[in-house]
Amino acid sequence: MRTLLVGGGAGFIGSNFVRWMLSKYPDLKIVNVDKLTYAGNLDNVADLPSERHTFVRADIADAVAMHEVIETHRPDAIVNFAAETHVDRSIHGGLGDFVLANVMGPQVLAEATKKFAIPLYIQISTDEVFGALGLDEARLFHEETAFAPNMPYAACKAGGDLICRSYFQTFGTPIIVTHCSNNYGPYQFPEKFIPQAISKTLAGEAIPIYGDGLYVRDWIHVDDHCSAIDLLLQRGAAGEVYNIGADNERSNVEVVEMLLEILGKPHHPRVTVQDRPGHDRRYGIDASKMKAMGWEPKYPREKFIDGLRAKIQWYADNAAWVEKLKARGAEFNSHIKV
Repeated sequence: MRTLLVGGGAGFIGSNFVRWMLSKYPDLKIVNVDKLTYAGNLDNVADLPSERHTFVRADIADAVAMHEVIETHRPDAIVNFAAETHVDRSIHGGLGDFVLANVMGPQVLAEATKKFAIPLYIQISTDEVFGALGLDEARLFHEETAFAPNMPYAACKAGGDLICRSYFQTFGTPIIVTHCSNNYGPYQFPEKFIPQAISKTLAGEAIPIYGDGLYVRDWIHVDDHCSAIDLLLQRGAAGEVYNIGADNERSNVEVVEMLLEILGKPHHPRVTVQDRPGHDRRYGIDASKMKAMGWEPKYPREKFIDGLRAKIQWYADNAAWVEKLKARGAEFNSHIKV
């Protein structure tokens, strides 16, 4: 593989993946396509070598633009992180943008993969397409778990996943779909749960928690997600679905308590905020299919606190980046009712 096209490579997970691949493969060139919506940030990739990293501002749902980019650069593979992911916005307004990015975007990339005979396209999706698990049930999400999305955002992601499946089944287009659990790590938008809790604590402000705080997510460090995608580029099978998770289910309250322990502020105030409509109670990933390929997370459940320490340190070392993005998030959220 000489050239890799990455959709959404200026966002949180995408920019980490771009960095991961460039650092691991010195001869690799990356074409980074990003629309630069609220979560896309050129500061995330500003220090990357220009001779190996080409940035193109474009919308993955724009077929003309994407076909031009692909015809120009002829990538050996596509990995698409580009998506509208602001769950509250998908509930309170702007759903059309989610349909375009999360359904039409994958269709445009699937069609381009077919048209230009690209050897592999990996569509990055979410465990939210499977719906919710009960707090007390032993069941986990498997690759064969039926889709039952409860959020408009998740429904749009499920639509994109099914488009990808149809292209493989109908045309034999070499596509892989992945479902990953909640990521954390460097360059994460400050409004997200873990970075927001860190920022609020450091600023002496109360940490907002939805409802009773017992919503459970399987947290995975972004580097572990990147390493899994790297492996799939090498050994993943076209037409397959792969779940990626760290077997690290934690409630929101538990995560906050761990953060406050690290920061030395166990009694820091918290405030309950109005719950999200239709809030999914629990997500849990069975990643045994990935592990059977030899993949293991660097930060499994027993090392989660080490991953949190690293994240806190990164945010402390990059205060200017955080403040700039917090202001941008406040401006963005002023346009939606939450």
